[in-house]
Formats: sequence, structure tokens, C-alpha cells
Amino acid sequence: MKYLLVLFVLLVAFWIWRNNRLDRQPPTQHAQRPGTGGQLQAMVACTHCQTHVPDSEAVRDTHGRPYCCPEHLRQARATPR
Repeated sequence: MKYLLVLFVLLVAFWIWRNNRLDRQPPTQHAQRPGTGGQLQAMVACTHCQTHVPDSEAVRDTHGRPYCCPEHLRQARATPR
């Protein structure tokens, strides 16, 4: 019975310590790129690999098709259609 009481006290102490520790932590903020101002951005799919990238970071060809990087734009230009 004595061991159950000690275990109970330890569990309550751990629970109190954990709740106090979580309350004191500052809220986490998502990393934001400079210049976005925390605004939501439209996502577009790369024409080559279908990876989604923010519209402002997409590389576009002369027809306006989005690519995730200059390398995929180069590969698309090299591929005959």
C-alpha cells in the first residue's frame, strides 16, 4: 500500500510539473519567408514533376506553365513534344 501511495504522489507531481512547463513555453511560430507577410499563397504544380510550390516561387516558361526549379524548365525545353 505504501508503494502505491508513493507512485500516486510521483505521478501527480509529474503531471503538475509537465502542465506548468507547457504553460510557460511561448507559442511556436511557423517559419515564414521574408516578404510574405504571413499571407497565404496559391500553390501550383510543377509541369514536369507535379511537385507543388508557391506561385511566387514558380519558374515559368514563355507559355506561363509553372516549374518548381530552373532545371525542370531546362529539361522540359530539351524534351521534344
